Amino acid sequence: MMLLKPLMTMAFVAAASTSVAGMKWEKRVLLVSAPDATNPSLAEQRRSLAQWRAGAEARDLVVVEVLGDRVSGASDKAATLRQRYGLSPNGFTAVLIGKDGGVKLRKTRPLTAAVLEDTIDAMPMRREGKR
Repeated sequence: MMLLKPLMTMAFVAAASTSVAGMKWEKRVLLVSAPDATNPSLAEQRRSLAQWRAGAEARDLVVVEVLGDRVSGASDKAATLRQRYGLSPNGFTAVLIGKDGGVKLRKTRPLTAAVLEDTIDAMPMRREGKR
């Protein structure tokens, strides 16, 4: 089975030294949680995002992955994010967090680029031209 590398490019790297809460008002966050890097839903989510990099960047979206007890894309501890956002350590969850820090979408299956695009484009800050 081929494993895809984490999406640590563009804003993903820049955000790694910042907590999810510290990104409030600056970035939208896609929080992706899986038990480990071999999770098939994680691989599907990574493929979907890899094909949508320009769209993610245009929408100020950063990806934070919580895999087991490791976090990439933010400085938070895995246990903190799991507790704050109700992430199970045993299954896949994708949570879209708006610039206001609120949860906008939560799914236990990978989010397609189209769903992310539609959801983000309907957000008030995006519609008002504030990206």
